[in-house]
Amino acid sequence: MKPKITIVGAGASGLLCASLLGQNHFDVTVIDNGKKPGRKILMSGGGHCNFTNLTIEADNYLSQNPHFCKSALKRFTQWDFLNLVTRYNIPYYEKEHGQLFCQHSAQDIVNMLLKECEKGQVKFNMQTELDDIKQTESGFQLSTNKGQIESDKVIIATGGLSMPKLGTTPIGYRIAEKFNLPVIPVRAGLVPFTLQQSLLDSLSPLAGIATFAEVSTASKQFKGNLLFTHRGLSGPAILQLSSYWQVGEAVRINLLPNDDMNAFFAVQRQEANNQYIKTILAKLLPKRLIETLIELQIIIDVPLKQLNSKQQQQLIDQLTNWQIIPNGTEGYRTAEVTLGGVSTDVLSSKSMMVTSVPNLYFIGEVIDVTGWLGGYNFQWAWSSAYACANDVITA
Repeated sequence: MKPKITIVGAGASGLLCASLLGQNHFDVTVIDNGKKPGRKILMSGGGHCNFTNLTIEADNYLSQNPHFCKSALKRFTQWDFLNLVTRYNIPYYEKEHGQLFCQHSAQDIVNMLLKECEKGQVKFNMQTELDDIKQTESGFQLSTNKGQIESDKVIIATGGLSMPKLGTTPIGYRIAEKFNLPVIPVRAGLVPFTLQQSLLDSLSPLAGIATFAEVSTASKQFKGNLLFTHRGLSGPAILQLSSYWQVGEAVRINLLPNDDMNAFFAVQRQEANNQYIKTILAKLLPKRLIETLIELQIIIDVPLKQLNSKQQQQLIDQLTNWQIIPNGTEGYRTAEVTLGGVSTDVLSSKSMMVTSVPNLYFIGEVIDVTGWLGGYNFQWAWSSAYACANDVITA
């Protein structure tokens, strides 16, 4: 008789892992505290689910051990998941930077995973909250609000703490701590920045305006859209940077990363020497942004002909090296992911099994592996789920 397996969490990694094990004739039960499986999948990508990326590398992930993710990513790649999507004739499209989204709805991905689970006769116990887990002589005993579950193997796929409205809980980390497994401190990742009230008041007229920029900290930089909001700064570039940003650290904003500003001003001196700086810069940046920078006295507004070479260089420096110290982030409420998690030091990179607790596995976001914005976190969910399932199947 094949082992009885309980998977805690009906998200991306839990569903794929369940389907693979079920189709290999294991007795698989998925428990989750929500009403329906795949809630975060449905919410992701504006309801279109950025399910993977055409370019997946270990460098796209943050972890205390940057090498840990390599094995799983290599053995179940973006092409493997794409093959599954193609088999179900799910229409998708590519956005910038290789991001793949569902053409119609994220529901297509959830339906696909549920059909794969159905093929394997996977059982679902929804609205089931895990209270405790104990190791027994034969495996594990799980205590839930709906009674006890005996299991030979347990796979923790509980995700992180982002999107608390979906009912996310720290149960995965508590389970780790119960078995004396280290947990890397968690915090919100891929999340907008908040600003000090005084600066926020000055930037409030810009809410809703986006501009292409390069944003950086001392250790990392990203190019992409920068969005001004009623609470601070957002947009893809900011979300990417937030995972690397440390509290109190300045963020440098280059508002014109792809422009040779000295060359631009040389042309403008020939063609528009009498025009004011505000009018000239409006050829490159949103008008309201320029007006706000003038009000903040970050840049000056004089006729170009009055601008000497030193002042021109100062103006360029201000536009390409605008420094802001965020007040913080918006936290888990709007975060895409959770940084940190169960330490990879206690897990097998081949199987995701706890090296000190046989038959206990952790997969997906609950582990200290966090991807960039752009489908990388879903790919980690698929790859880590496959690594776990494959180990169980081939054991």
